[in-house]
Amino acid sequence: MSSLRSSRMLAVGTGLRVAACPVVMALVLGASYTAAAIVFVIAAGTDWLDGRLARRWGVTTRLGAFLDTTADKLLVATALIALVAVDRASPWVALVIVAREFTILGLRAAVESGGRRFETSMLGKWKATVQFIAITLAIVRPDAVIGGAYLDQWAMVIAAIVTAWSGIDYIVQFSAALRS
Repeated sequence: MSSLRSSRMLAVGTGLRVAACPVVMALVLGASYTAAAIVFVIAAGTDWLDGRLARRWGVTTRLGAFLDTTADKLLVATALIALVAVDRASPWVALVIVAREFTILGLRAAVESGGRRFETSMLGKWKATVQFIAITLAIVRPDAVIGGAYLDQWAMVIAAIVTAWSGIDYIVQFSAALRS
């Protein structure tokens, strides 16, 4: 498969995540939770598929990596905003997650403008997976209560902790780029 064709196929996944944002928001705000979860899971799944195919086909680029992570952050932030609006996510948890996402987006830009590569760490990949799972659980809200809170509320707290942890890890790892 040609490099140009491969790159275009990967761009479709990134574009799908961006296009899914208003759809997920509209479905959550309209209380169509099952449909919202299906669209969100499909969109989130394109993140995994894009990364796997890009590495397999050897078509990773800085622009592609930036757009891919930006699409992920936009999907997560949009879903969280909708979930806060329907009282299925804590504004504090949403703040932690969204603040980390924008902070690391800025850090990535600073690091790469200095000529260094900003590779996604394994912790960063786990963070995305935990976020996607927690958001999906919050959208569908299974009737499982543990210690007085829904399962998805616990998942959101775990997502916030892992998200903050990965953000701190990146800041420590690239602190030299922040000083220069």
